[in-house]
Amino acid sequence: MAKNKDSLNATALKRTLKLVLPYLGEHRLLIIVGLLALAGDVIFRVLEPWPVKVAVDAVTQSLGAEFAGATGMAENITTTLVFWSVALALIVAGRAGCNYVSTIAFAKTGVKVVTRLRTRVFDHLQSLSLKYHSTASVGDTSQRLVGDMGRLQEVAITAGLPLVGNVATVVVLFGVVMWLNPVLSLVVLCTGAAYLVISHFATPAITSASRSTRKGEGRLVGDAAEALGAIRVVQAYGLQDVVATGFAAGNQKALKAGIRARRLAARLERSTDLIVGLATAVVLGFGGWQVLRGHMTPGDIVLFMMYLKTAMKPLRDMAKYTGRIARASASGERIADLMDVPVAIADPPEPKPMTDVRGHVFLQNISARDGHGRPLFRDLNLHIPAGQRVGLLGPSGAGKSTLASYLLRLADVDEGTVRIEFYDTREVALEELRAKVSILLQESVLFTTTVRENIRYGRLDATDEEVEAAARAAGAHDFIMALPDGYDTELGARGDTLSGGQRQRIAIARAMVRNSPVIILDEPTTGLDPAARALVQESLETLTHGRTTLAITHDLAMIRGLDRLLWLEDGRIVEDGSPEQLLTTPGSRIAHWARAQEAAERTAQEYRHEPA
Repeated sequence: MAKNKDSLNATALKRTLKLVLPYLGEHRLLIIVGLLALAGDVIFRVLEPWPVKVAVDAVTQSLGAEFAGATGMAENITTTLVFWSVALALIVAGRAGCNYVSTIAFAKTGVKVVTRLRTRVFDHLQSLSLKYHSTASVGDTSQRLVGDMGRLQEVAITAGLPLVGNVATVVVLFGVVMWLNPVLSLVVLCTGAAYLVISHFATPAITSASRSTRKGEGRLVGDAAEALGAIRVVQAYGLQDVVATGFAAGNQKALKAGIRARRLAARLERSTDLIVGLATAVVLGFGGWQVLRGHMTPGDIVLFMMYLKTAMKPLRDMAKYTGRIARASASGERIADLMDVPVAIADPPEPKPMTDVRGHVFLQNISARDGHGRPLFRDLNLHIPAGQRVGLLGPSGAGKSTLASYLLRLADVDEGTVRIEFYDTREVALEELRAKVSILLQESVLFTTTVRENIRYGRLDATDEEVEAAARAAGAHDFIMALPDGYDTELGARGDTLSGGQRQRIAIARAMVRNSPVIILDEPTTGLDPAARALVQESLETLTHGRTTLAITHDLAMIRGLDRLLWLEDGRIVEDGSPEQLLTTPGSRIAHWARAQEAAERTAQEYRHEPA
């Protein structure tokens, strides 16, 4: 079992290093400065005990003690003490300066590397398909992007490079004490070996516990985001206790995993302290015996004690950093898992430029399966001439929105070809393809920025005049000017400070400023009251005039104003004709659907006018 855990840990560390190594070369100068400062820190650590050793020997000799290796420095003890005190102060100051420089250099490198990597991960996330985003937890993904990335900084730089310095310190000190006293050097060697053995067994367990902690925290963020995003439903249905109970259970589970990881890391650090204490006791006892036999001076035993302390500090740090690296490796592995998700929809190697696009749409021999592997479309064919406005109807789950998404290449068909004009959507750049298509959804998505910028997101190079012209055409200018700061009014999250009709008209203005030849309408008037629906309908007439339009809607008023209606069912288009033809044919599916809609609307109107 331990072997399997070791394998897991090695894989996690390897995958983590693979993420950060490409970015280290960009900061070569900072790393070199940090490593040079680290080398200076090691040198000063080696020199630091010598002034103490010389001063102790001088003071002991001045008090009349005789021992092997005594020097004549006791004759002018005051000068000796002053000289070596100043030397010690300079050495400590030099070590502190080197340590400061190395810490800053490594910290800056870590922040810069993680910033670049976070940008890369976010870009990768945006390139993943809707299929991935529909199943992935937003909270867990956000946790990887922010929380796990912070942990990764530790394994990359904050702990990793100082660990190199600590290993170098131990190696150099071992060489020095081997030269001074081969017997006592074995104590340092045994101490280091004992640390490696304990770390070998402790690190995989810390990684495993940390992995569980990060996953639990990711689930917690997801649960919290879901509950807060649906806070109206939670409060309206009195689900606070249910949601709180689920959150508390997840919180408790994450707490247990976090405590276990911390306990294992603390056990490794305290075990190292115990080893250091035993080693110090051995050096004190054996060194004192060597002094009594005349093989060492009192200063020598002080020198060894200080060297042992100097060597043991890196070992303590290595225990601390090993725990951090183990925890950060678990985070790095989660980020690596995210980066390993393949980009299903990408630009072709040599995209064709799209020129003279008027809006012809072709779907030829389309076959595809849904997310559960069931057939969705079978040899479906459709041609929409440029400028024609087409309504797409059908039962729920027939694939209407999926069919529309093929035009934006938010998904790819299994078989067949999707063309805009005469360009296969898989042979052109995604950015260029999507610039030719505007989409208006049932729930218009607005961002937490100004009204002006929300409209300008349709085309980022649009001028203020073009933005305002689009808003006027969408019937949004008047209510925008009534806002506190007009076009510069900051909207709340998802535009919730506006009514549904106002949000939709701003989204229509965004589509207008985009000025694309193809428009997709996906239930744009659903959920609006009659007055708001009429205003939005008027704006949609302006938006779709002269443009190829594919409208998915249950709004009878909108359907009657279209050029053509399609009924999609069982993976095929089973009815195709003008609204006048299909709405007046008694046996058609569309006519049956329209009668049901009219009855539902009459019932709703009677209910609204019924006296209270």
